[in-house]
Amino acid sequence: MAARVKSPLGDRFLRAAIGLILLGICAAVLVPLLNLLALSLSDTRRVSELSGLDVWPKGFSLIVYKVLAANQYFIRSILNSVFITAVGTAINLGITSMAAYALTRPSLPGRRFFMLVVILIMVFEPGIVPEYLVMKRVGLLGSLWILILYKTVNVYYLIILMRFFEDVPLSLIDAARVDGAGHWTIFRRVMLPLSKSAIATLGLFYGVMHWNEYFRASIYINEPSKYPLQVILRQFVVLDDTSALIGAGTLYSYDEAARLSYAALRAGTIIVAIIPVLMLYPLILKYYTRGVMEGGLKE
Repeated sequence: MAARVKSPLGDRFLRAAIGLILLGICAAVLVPLLNLLALSLSDTRRVSELSGLDVWPKGFSLIVYKVLAANQYFIRSILNSVFITAVGTAINLGITSMAAYALTRPSLPGRRFFMLVVILIMVFEPGIVPEYLVMKRVGLLGSLWILILYKTVNVYYLIILMRFFEDVPLSLIDAARVDGAGHWTIFRRVMLPLSKSAIATLGLFYGVMHWNEYFRASIYINEPSKYPLQVILRQFVVLDDTSALIGAGTLYSYDEAARLSYAALRAGTIIVAIIPVLMLYPLILKYYTRGVMEGGLKE
């Protein structure tokens, strides 16, 4: 029986339907973000005029961001989050990629034993109390390094990267060995360049994990000067602790701050917290596209 051929009209209708669905999903994601941005940029006297679907500010004022910039703990928390995210992601990717390379080498002694240990760690993850006792014993309590090192390798991400390394053609590795390359050279010049899409993806996952960290920071960090941004954000947005961002000194510094809307200040705080993550996606997207194109090439 001959295969049925779709009519041009039916094909156009299907494309239009898919386009409308995707447009609706984009609107559902963008409208709340644009509403928060409009709320934070609106004139302090007209904030109450905005509804939940407004995406254009009423008037224009930067007082929200001036108040945030005047708070030393808020600025310090941003710097802490940037440090934790940058250093933590670099360490995560370095150790995860090296572990993935080692575990995918058939010549590794005790390879099955190490894989069994990895699987057990993934299934039986320790609780917060043993983790706290370990961190206390090694002297990391109260330090930013505790937020960087507590989960240096995510086992699930490790297994994903191992699958990418296993898909690298053995002919390339054999050719590198013939040229005299050792494991370090093969790892750095063969495995990493061919796995850029996977490493970029895991880097995004690790980076978002570090940037959004607040639970362990609220447990292990007691000094306000060492709080990451998410702890300040949670105090202000979730717990409604306005003293975390607005103090008497800040109010007296700006005439408009006395009538500043707390809803607008919350919106500005959320915008500042999500902008770095949103900026990462366009940088990572090119590696997705390149990885798909490389996956379509055959030897």
